[in-house]
Amino acid sequence: MFKIAYLVGLIAGSVIRGIYTKPYKNAPVAADRKTKTDLLLMALSSMGLFVLPMLYVFSGWLGFADYHLPDWAGWLGAVVFAAALWLLWRSHVALGRNWTPTLQLRDEHALVTGGVFRHIRHPMYAAHFLWGLAQVLLLWNWIAGPSMLLTMLPLYLYRAPREEQMMLDHFGDTYRAYMKRTGRLLPRFGRQK
Repeated sequence: MFKIAYLVGLIAGSVIRGIYTKPYKNAPVAADRKTKTDLLLMALSSMGLFVLPMLYVFSGWLGFADYHLPDWAGWLGAVVFAAALWLLWRSHVALGRNWTPTLQLRDEHALVTGGVFRHIRHPMYAAHFLWGLAQVLLLWNWIAGPSMLLTMLPLYLYRAPREEQMMLDHFGDTYRAYMKRTGRLLPRFGRQK
């Protein structure tokens, strides 16, 4: 049952990404900072997001690494997955034509600080980490379960600082002020200076 919940979430996430990627796929690019490392890390993350989970769901090849959790953990995983998909969807809605899958700025790129970006600078990464947590709770396997978290972390650690530098270079003090009032993956609590 939880494997099916994972598949439904994967399909929903793919639909969300597809809807918001297609209209802007060939939009003009003003700045491009993608590297071969960037593309390699994206390919690695797809192993944890798609390839290993599909091997687990549709074959017995990874069965030797199964573990068992109580049923409530699977239900919690479904709720966390729903939250991840909501955050992914709202991130795409807020970004609109400003979203790119690699380190690029579109022509007439705007700094998005509304919607889910009001409190979090990287809600799409946060959504993917929630997705990874949900995967651990839905796919009870030591390889497929944590694969999303393990393959997403290097991509995040490599790209997030580079994305922020690109935004600083383009938006300067406006982005610097935005950084002071928001958290990277979680909202910033307490007094703002």
